[in-house]
Amino acid sequence: MAHLQYLILMALCLVVTIPLEVLGARVWRQPLRLFATVVPVAVVFSLFDALSIKQGLWTYARRYTTGIKIAGVLPIEEIAFFIVIPICALLTFETVQHRRQIIARLRRRGT
Repeated sequence: MAHLQYLILMALCLVVTIPLEVLGARVWRQPLRLFATVVPVAVVFSLFDALSIKQGLWTYARRYTTGIKIAGVLPIEEIAFFIVIPICALLTFETVQHRRQIIARLRRRGT
């Protein structure tokens, strides 16, 4: 079970932040925009990680990964990380922005 911990953690990150969509994030409702935001970041960081692994500067504990590697180098869990964490960050940011806009509108009406 230890080899699934990384992937389980990524899944839990998504599950925990899904309610933010209901609170006004509107991230999942704009799939093309989400794709255009997340994919370039994931590609750049994946390439950086792959190069670092090849040069021996970076490694992963085999105990916590499935052993599935992209291009024989990059653990699939790391790619999941580069996709999931930015999505969770976007959900959080957009929710905060939405809430701030609501508060600002309410304050304008009250004055």
